[in-house]
Amino acid sequence: MSNIAWAPEERLEAYAAMADAGFTGLEIAPGLFFHSSKDAFVPGELEARDALAEIADHGLRLVSMQSLLFGVEGAGLFDGEMARAALVEGMQRAIDLAGRFGIPNLVFGSPAQRRVPDAMSMEQALGEAAEVFRTLGDRAAKAGTTITVEANPADYGTNFLTRLDEALNFIDMVDHPAVAAILDLGAMHMNGEFDGVVQTLPKLTAKLNHVHVSEPDLAPAPANPTRLAPVLSGLASQGYAKAVSIEMRRPDSGLQGVRSSIAALAKAADTGESVHA
Repeated sequence: MSNIAWAPEERLEAYAAMADAGFTGLEIAPGLFFHSSKDAFVPGELEARDALAEIADHGLRLVSMQSLLFGVEGAGLFDGEMARAALVEGMQRAIDLAGRFGIPNLVFGSPAQRRVPDAMSMEQALGEAAEVFRTLGDRAAKAGTTITVEANPADYGTNFLTRLDEALNFIDMVDHPAVAAILDLGAMHMNGEFDGVVQTLPKLTAKLNHVHVSEPDLAPAPANPTRLAPVLSGLASQGYAKAVSIEMRRPDSGLQGVRSSIAALAKAADTGESVHA
C-alpha cells in the first residue's frame, strides 16, 4: 500500500493494519516517509535508519516510490531546456534515493510536468521523451531500479500517454530494460478500459514492473473487490510476482478507511487465489 493514504503521524497504526492483513510491501512518497528530514530525497542517516526500522518491525519492505518530482520547481518534459534539465535532475535524485535503499520501482506519473505544448507535434514529443528516458534508464539500471511510465488520463491534466496502449508503445520505443510498464487500474476505470484488463494480461504482464489498485481521482480502493479478483487471478496465472499496491488519497475516515481498503484488497486477493486454484 502507498503511504499517501495516511498522515505521517498515523503511520505506525497503518503499518500494523498492513501487517495484520499479511501485506509485506510499502510504496512511498518520500516527502511523507522521510517527513522528519530537511530534504526527503537526501535523508540523513538517523532519519533513514529510524524510518526503515519502523517498517521492518512490521515485516514491511520498500517496493516502490512515487511523487518523484515532489518539491522540484520549474520541471517540464516539453517546456524548454531549463525545464527539462530540472525534470532530469529531479528524476536523478529520485533514482539515487531508490538505489540507496534498494527500491525496485519508480512510478513516473507527473501529469502536469509532461503536457505537450500546442506548437509541438506528438511525434516530436515522443522522440524527445524517449531520448530522456533512455538516459534516465541508464542511471536507473546502475542504481538497480526500474522506472515505470504511467498512463495518466486526460482528466489529470496531461495530453501525453493518456492511455495504456500509448504508454506501452512508448516503452517499446524507448527499448530500455530499466524502463517498464505499470498497470494503474484507476486510469483503466477512467478511460473506460477496465473491463478489458484481464484480456490484455497475456501480452502485458511481461512488461509490467508494478500494479496500482486504484480508483478514479484516487478515491478509496478497491471499491469493488469482486470486480478486482479476476484481475489478480489473471496476473497470478501469467506469473506476475511483483508488487500489487493500493494507491489512494487519505480517506475522510482516516485510518478506518485505510483498514477498510486493506481488508477489501485482501478479500479480492483471496477470491482471486480461489479462482486461480
